[in-house]
Amino acid sequence: MHIVLVHVHVKESRLDDFIQATLENAHHSVQEPGIVRFDVLQQAEDPTRFVLVEVYRQPEDQVKHRETAHYQKWRDAVAEMMAEPRQGIRYINLFPSDEEWR
Repeated sequence: MHIVLVHVHVKESRLDDFIQATLENAHHSVQEPGIVRFDVLQQAEDPTRFVLVEVYRQPEDQVKHRETAHYQKWRDAVAEMMAEPRQGIRYINLFPSDEEWR
């Protein structure tokens, strides 16, 4: 598995727009064959902060995701909504094993 947690801080004035654009992207993303999971989490204490949990079968699937029209539309739409640059951090999965995800 190839796992990326994307940390996002959104301008408060653009919160609704960000949520709408991100949910649309997530809806399309989960339909990609290389994506195992795509979660959109909003921080309870600070609703302007989000974590996108992206789980890909292989690193190449993230590359393919970034080539899709829905990702590019999201990336361009939310760029101005950021209070600070988003940060993607890659992880490897220790448990459950890859076989247990299937």
